[in-house]
Amino acid sequence: MSAPVMAPYCSFEKLGSADLDGDETLLGVIEHGTGHTEVSLADGHPRASVHTTTGEDESFAEAWRAEGPKESGRHGGVAWARTPHYLFGVARVPEADRYAAGTAAAYTGIFDLTATLGYPSLVRTWNYLSGINTANADGLEVYRDFCVGRAEALDACGIDPATMPAATGVGAHGGGITCYFLAARGGDRVNVENPAVLTAHRYPEHYGPRPPIFSRATWLAPPGPGDGRLFVSATGGILGHETVHRGDVAGQCEVALANIGRVISAGNLGRHGLSRHHTLADLDHLKVYVRHREDIPAVRRICADRLARAATVAILNTDIARSDLLVEIEGVVTVPAGKDRR
Repeated sequence: MSAPVMAPYCSFEKLGSADLDGDETLLGVIEHGTGHTEVSLADGHPRASVHTTTGEDESFAEAWRAEGPKESGRHGGVAWARTPHYLFGVARVPEADRYAAGTAAAYTGIFDLTATLGYPSLVRTWNYLSGINTANADGLEVYRDFCVGRAEALDACGIDPATMPAATGVGAHGGGITCYFLAARGGDRVNVENPAVLTAHRYPEHYGPRPPIFSRATWLAPPGPGDGRLFVSATGGILGHETVHRGDVAGQCEVALANIGRVISAGNLGRHGLSRHHTLADLDHLKVYVRHREDIPAVRRICADRLARAATVAILNTDIARSDLLVEIEGVVTVPAGKDRR
């Protein structure tokens, strides 16, 4: 019988933690804090800092790990590390007056890397954008500018938008754009949508020249035995394609959690061919993005009421893709080997 292959797994560590020194399983580290750094490749894994909060006490390192022999390198602007089954990479787009061209180049580089190294299944992406709700040199919102560049990269590489996985696209307080991702060589990958929210790449034109392109969640099961992961995208208070409870952070937080619950429910996963059932109590390693610092206590209370007491939750004070969204939430569900597999 083949040995279990664990899907990539995450931990939240203190910045400067000794647990990150010399760890041969590390695929990559993203530091969330009050400043930013360029992408580096040290100790065999890519590393970058993103300015995603305004409080030192909220800073932490997001460490991604995978078992197996590891190698690392650079491919164009992407720093990467891989095991025989999984690939992690980080790219940075420098601060600029316009971001479409830089974003297109970064994503084209990511797609070229996954193809060159042989990891065809992109399973999760994260995008942190400096000044996400501000205007670029042409008066276009930075997030919409980013969406143009990402869509152009898909066009150039002939990639179907429906194949794009779970994603996060939120603000940063400086540093241009940081993109990082997980990809898999094999196993079972399924993108999951939300029946109460329009598929992102089908949004109406008034949301920008090119729509956002991502799935609401992505299921990844390793080849053979091993724990699977259900990656849930950053999720907000949206129904259909419209923001609800404008100006009401508690209302938006409740809708965001209800949307996640709907995505990971038995009925919805069954519609996507997945025989499993999850609730909010199964979520872990959550990142909760809150636009206004004064709203953090209310969001913290709601999350404490709805999520498992043992769940790891990081709350970050940063802007969100829509100027009328006050909170977004993402997380991961781990499924033990042999349970609820497709």
